[in-house]
Amino acid sequence: MDSFVVIGAGPAGLAAAQELTQRGLRATVIEAAEVVGGLSRTVCHRGYRFDIGGHRFFTKSRAVQDFWEDLLGDDLLLRPRLSRIYYQGKFFDYPLDPVKTLLGLGPVEALRIVLSYLRAQMGRSTAEERTFDQWVTKRFGRRLFETFFKSYTEKVWGIPCSEIDAAWAAQRIRNLDVGVLLRNAILGSRVRSEGKIVISLIERFHYPRLGPGQMWERCAERLAELGTETRLGMRVERVRHRDGRITSVVARAPDGAEVEFEADGFLSSMPIPDFIHALDPPPRKEVIRAADRLRYRDFVMVGLVIDRANVFPDNWIYVNTSEVKVGRIQNFKNWSPDMVPDPTKTSLGLEYFVQENDDLWCTPDEDLVELASRECEALGLIKRDEVMDGIVIRTPKAYPVYDGNYREVLVTIRAELAQFRNLEVIGRNGQHRYNNQDHAMLTGMLGARNLAEGSDHDIWAVNLEADYHEEIHAPAWAGRDRLVPRRIRPEAPKEWIRRAFARYDPAALAGAIGCVSGLGLFLATAVLLLRGSDPMGPTLSLLGNYFLGYTVTWPGAWLGLAEAGVLGAAFGWVLARLLNLVIGMEQRALESRIDTLGAMDPFNEGNR
Repeated sequence: MDSFVVIGAGPAGLAAAQELTQRGLRATVIEAAEVVGGLSRTVCHRGYRFDIGGHRFFTKSRAVQDFWEDLLGDDLLLRPRLSRIYYQGKFFDYPLDPVKTLLGLGPVEALRIVLSYLRAQMGRSTAEERTFDQWVTKRFGRRLFETFFKSYTEKVWGIPCSEIDAAWAAQRIRNLDVGVLLRNAILGSRVRSEGKIVISLIERFHYPRLGPGQMWERCAERLAELGTETRLGMRVERVRHRDGRITSVVARAPDGAEVEFEADGFLSSMPIPDFIHALDPPPRKEVIRAADRLRYRDFVMVGLVIDRANVFPDNWIYVNTSEVKVGRIQNFKNWSPDMVPDPTKTSLGLEYFVQENDDLWCTPDEDLVELASRECEALGLIKRDEVMDGIVIRTPKAYPVYDGNYREVLVTIRAELAQFRNLEVIGRNGQHRYNNQDHAMLTGMLGARNLAEGSDHDIWAVNLEADYHEEIHAPAWAGRDRLVPRRIRPEAPKEWIRRAFARYDPAALAGAIGCVSGLGLFLATAVLLLRGSDPMGPTLSLLGNYFLGYTVTWPGAWLGLAEAGVLGAAFGWVLARLLNLVIGMEQRALESRIDTLGAMDPFNEGNR
């Protein structure tokens, strides 16, 4: 293949175009919007720069890190991180610090959370978690789920946690270990273990000096210098195909004219439903119906310019209260000082999670600015008269929803798209996966290699590593770039794990230890009594200090049998429960890794 069309000028599309261009191949990027960057664009309003949400730059891929550093150089800043949760008028560190969190909640609520957590850890249920609430509750307890996860998650997604697939939790919530958190809270976050260096991304991250849009604007400029054109304002209307190959893409230009783009290979990051509906000739009705079942959460960001140099120290705040509609608040000045033109001012971004065409989406801009100003004041962050200016940015299809249907739907759609030998679907919306920016880039890079080189990279395998989102575990050989994480194929992993991590039966262990303890003391006493005088007699009599009424006599032997049996049984029961707690925690840690690997690729296909 010598010529290519890339649909979408977001991180996936531009990374793919860069990969093709570096190989000396001809590529054209077409983008429906008037700017590049997709969800990673930066909007400039009277000198104040606003992101579409916050975008930390971190990655485990050397290729992605090199991409960023090559484009931005010294403009890629290393910034300190602070993020907190607003809950019941207080701020709690996020990721959660267990000690500070429990102290901040007060003794009664802290006790309820601890007891709930212990109950979850000691629970004997091995049922598979299918929903978000089941996944979180099993790991952290019901009370912590209801306190810090339920309200905010439902505000973001607009559906009950019981309808959100567990895959989202496995992908987006760090594989937290409370023991590790407690240790880190006391000893610090950098811990060496098993030959690995755990590099915490909690404390700092990379970020472009002028926001993520700077990265993609510079990327488009670099591509143009190398001969790859990026056509903006080109909305794809038809994707023509014949005999198992895409032949061309027809787009509507800003002036209303139709423009057809022919090529040998095609990469698409446009939303799957839009792509399916654009196919010409159209696919089977069942495929169209499947595409229409995919759901998205849309996004409204209200930017405020505040007449104050410092509003709050965080990069962003999660708002976990139903008293206001805002879900998260970004402080862009704390991401980079150059996001504001005047250091005596601050720019905030209030994020509202909506459905396209609902009441909030359709609210006039001036009313949304007023709403955001009032809610900021209600949270105690600013005074209403400090708001100098505002801007509203609406983004449809910002978040692919992992509901109970999406896996089944993707099976149907992937089977349909597999017939096109010269097509790769890439990026967050191209794959309907809630990927980070670097994961989207990797799908673009690997998709380009598949088409340009005839490689066989499985781009659906990107983003399967359980410990990725908040920590980098860097072994000594970490200089190598592992673009496609190693996969496992869990045909029946949980059954094997459950057999391997068999539990102790508390009743059986209690009975065994109770019988051994009671009979042991009875037999020892009986032997002494039958043998007559024995130097062990006085020593054995000392047990009377621990067993009420015990003496080296026949009545004492029977009394010792009963008391030692009861105490031994109690010890055995407690021991079994403690052992089961440890076994359960180890089992759940392993299952969590399996969940993340398997849930993120429900098709279990291995490498294509």
